Amino acid sequence: MSTRTESAPTPAGEARITWHPAPARKARLVLALGHGAGGGIEARDLQALAAALPAHGVTVALVEQPWRVAGKKVAAAPKVLDEGWRALWPALAAPGRPVVAGGRSAGARVACRTAAELGAAGVLALAFPLHPPGRPEKSRADELLGAGRPTLVVQGGRDPFGRPAEFPAPGGGEDPYELVEVAFGDHGFAVPKKADLTQEEALAVITGAVAGWLGRLPV
Repeated sequence: MSTRTESAPTPAGEARITWHPAPARKARLVLALGHGAGGGIEARDLQALAAALPAHGVTVALVEQPWRVAGKKVAAAPKVLDEGWRALWPALAAPGRPVVAGGRSAGARVACRTAAELGAAGVLALAFPLHPPGRPEKSRADELLGAGRPTLVVQGGRDPFGRPAEFPAPGGGEDPYELVEVAFGDHGFAVPKKADLTQEEALAVITGAVAGWLGRLPV
């Protein structure tokens, strides 16, 4: 199905949603994905999910924060990002399906911080920035563990913002998170040419893991 783009007002300015709809007869939920602080919705993982998931009954909504729509090079403060995401939620819920909040890097943090209050069906955290590079003592694990919703983390094996082994054990609890490693992937899930898997195979790991997890969500 063809994509469509809509603008939406937020307290920080105009945001933009690009919809990749699932076929009407199959649509079961919406996956809303925000981008990171260093790029937009053209990120390889976001584009791969937008291409693959509609066939699984998942409408993908790629969200561009106001600072990005305005052409600025520096991301807004976390509080402003959260405000923009909250303002967009009614539009994301408009199709009448459960909404899974997600994003990559800074977008994953926004999803984690707001999921419970917005009533998200789950959280997808792509390349979650567990800590600044080289600063493991500056952990953001509390944001991830406090999401309050079933959560899937997809992390590159050589991500300087947090390798899979650095994450806290998923453990139990009412809403434990799951973690999938993309071997050899960096923060953008790029893999070296000499790696044991190709870039296409790395993206297939992401889309397969996310599709399987979404299929298990009780929505």
